[in-house]
Amino acid sequence: MIPTPYLTHFSSKDYEKFYEPAEDTFLLLDAFEEDFETLKPLRGGICLEIGSGSGCVITFLEKLMGSGLFLSTDINPDAARATSLTAAKNKAIVNPVITHFTQGLSTRLHKAIDVLVFNPPYVVTPSEEVGSHSIEAAWAGGIDGREVIDKMLPIVDDLLSPRGVFYLVLILDNRPQEIMNLMKTQYGLESKIITLRKAGREKLYIVRFSRENLEG
Repeated sequence: MIPTPYLTHFSSKDYEKFYEPAEDTFLLLDAFEEDFETLKPLRGGICLEIGSGSGCVITFLEKLMGSGLFLSTDINPDAARATSLTAAKNKAIVNPVITHFTQGLSTRLHKAIDVLVFNPPYVVTPSEEVGSHSIEAAWAGGIDGREVIDKMLPIVDDLLSPRGVFYLVLILDNRPQEIMNLMKTQYGLESKIITLRKAGREKLYIVRFSRENLEG
């Protein structure tokens, strides 16, 4: 069992600048451990987290996988610095990039990502909160919590390697089954709910997508 990364280097003041790890973060870590038999053959590959925030998730993945190239992107410079610091404090090697999704990297990462991770802003909010320069942008998902998610989904197929897997955090309001059906019909990606948990009023899902049915 891999311990949760140390985050004691951050104060409450720091979390005014980037997303503080919460139930969705820790459920994602649990999902990686639960799905380790799927991840194990991908050791040594390229792993990318989009929207790394504090760096907790990509740092945990680096420790779990043990080898490979670990990249993260975030449009927020404070988040990129936080990710770098969390990796260093936990003796992990992570390469943060300040960019929107994978802008400027798509050509080099085309069909190259073995493990792709996205814990998106998924909370149902007014559209005007989406993509703002305040902390609300870390969770504001707009209509149905889907405005950021729906912009991300079309690039998944371009990023995933033939053996690649994509882990996505969703809530019930995002209509997970609709997303799973869309990814199957439009991109041929199989999906499975790895874990789900009730957190307050929200029902959190971790869904794994892959080019092949990994369930046998």
